[in-house]
Amino acid sequence: MSSPSRRSSSPESNIDGGSGSGSAGDERKRKRMLSNRESARRSRARKQQRMEELIAEASRLQAENARVEAQIGAYTTELTKVDGENAVLRARHGELAGRLQALGGVLEIFQVAGAPVDIPEIPDPLLRPWQSPFAPQLAAAGGMPDAFQF
Repeated sequence: MSSPSRRSSSPESNIDGGSGSGSAGDERKRKRMLSNRESARRSRARKQQRMEELIAEASRLQAENARVEAQIGAYTTELTKVDGENAVLRARHGELAGRLQALGGVLEIFQVAGAPVDIPEIPDPLLRPWQSPFAPQLAAAGGMPDAFQF
């Protein structure tokens, strides 16, 4: 059961024609209801704005994800190509190393037999990568063009 003081501020007592202080309570209640409605409206607006921000961010992230996936696909294609080229170069290296070893064996046979063998020095560009393997040919042709000349 309610206490008498609460009953005097309830809407039923005000509707029934309560005292002048009851209308002041009604005014406070009406202001509180308006304030609550405004607060709820602001809350819904914030919620809607946050939802729109999240949808925009999700859309941006999906676009970025698609871009990254495309880039990964391009890198994978390039990697497959480079792997294939690498396999060809390794096979060629093995072939050339075998031929070089066979030629070395032939040269040894000639040297053991006492035949004069004149072996020219073959520059290896892998031992000195900063030097061009074509430097002697360019020097004979008039020198190397200056790559930094303006």
